[in-house]
Amino acid sequence: MRHRFTQFNRIDRRKAVVASVACLAVLALALYGFLGKSANQKVKTGGGKPLVKVVTVTRADMMRHIDLSGQTVADANIPLAPKYTGRVTEVRAKLGDAVEAGDVLMVQDTGDLDISIAENAAATGAARADAREARASYDANYIKARNDLELEQSKYERNQYLYSIGAISQDTLDSVKQEYLASKAAFDVLADQVEGGSAASVESKAYTAEKSAHATDALRRQREDMYLRAPRAGVIGYRNVEAGEIVSAGTKVFSLVDNSHLNVDCTLAESDAAILKPGMEVEVTIDALGADYPGKIVYVSPAMDDTSKTYQVRIELETDSDEMKAGLFAHTAIDILQRRATLCVPKEAVLSRNGRQMLFVVDADGKVESREVKIGLMNDAEVEVLDGIEPGDTVVVTNQDKLQDGKKVETEPYEGDSSNSGDTSEAAAS
Repeated sequence: MRHRFTQFNRIDRRKAVVASVACLAVLALALYGFLGKSANQKVKTGGGKPLVKVVTVTRADMMRHIDLSGQTVADANIPLAPKYTGRVTEVRAKLGDAVEAGDVLMVQDTGDLDISIAENAAATGAARADAREARASYDANYIKARNDLELEQSKYERNQYLYSIGAISQDTLDSVKQEYLASKAAFDVLADQVEGGSAASVESKAYTAEKSAHATDALRRQREDMYLRAPRAGVIGYRNVEAGEIVSAGTKVFSLVDNSHLNVDCTLAESDAAILKPGMEVEVTIDALGADYPGKIVYVSPAMDDTSKTYQVRIELETDSDEMKAGLFAHTAIDILQRRATLCVPKEAVLSRNGRQMLFVVDADGKVESREVKIGLMNDAEVEVLDGIEPGDTVVVTNQDKLQDGKKVETEPYEGDSSNSGDTSEAAAS
């Protein structure tokens, strides 16, 4: 037993020795790396002079790169619902069916409407008959009243002559005059009803008949609405109805999707909203299909969405591919010319200090000089400088926090790596 214990102790000591050697090796490698890095840094600092990356300013076209992403949307995705509550007697469309404009998708019970239409049609006929009767009666009364007036008027005129020669008394003349005035009043009652060629009593009957006819037309229109029809060509993308059900007015029972013409809806940041214009052509990539499709920007929203604080862009795809479907992820990019032949520097080169924009320029002797500049347009990587530098100037892009006027520096070309940019977190972005 003691022998076995001694053997175990020897094994543990060996493991400890191996572990110690491994730890020493790791420490040695770490120390070597640290010393190597320090030596490298000493080389880079160039004997105390800061190493900065620089660019030489030249005139070039300033471009803006805009990435757009979104989803394909159908030219139409229309929910369909009955206009009136009723029992479904027939469903003629299935999920996935291709339909044309005007095709009947669903029929509701029209039995009660058919009875109402028949009753109203009969009432309309009766009202029109009443209107014809009223017109005939009025015309007969008008002719009789006119004839009576003419007779009484001639009688009154003869009695006026007889009275003038003393053949009749004043009482006789007054009696004849009274009959004449009564006939005239009866005629005026009928004549005054006429306006625009029809008498009021006749027009009233005619309007009653017209009102009844309109009510009948409304019922026929309601009956037609009991046939739910496709408003345009497309594919049935949703169906939730069966024959025999009672569906309520406004309840979605179908959706009609038209994939024959697809768009891509994207969102756009405020900084890019004023740059994109309808009519710009793009190449849209749809990853699910592994293909690119030509497209054209057809809409840029004129106002920012209050919720998302973005602008909407719609791209119209110019393709008739049968593989295309709504809801697929799509993306594109567009490069837009902002200004021709202008002076630009990397964003990291421009600093904002005390409300002023400035940068450092390296002269021929390797010394830096701070200059106040006026900036113009900006894109993701560059800033346009309107005043303060000239073509051929060498501008510092990194390590500005170690610089002051007159300090000598070591330089190397800037290649877009801003991980060593010192205090460029203050880079002018306002």
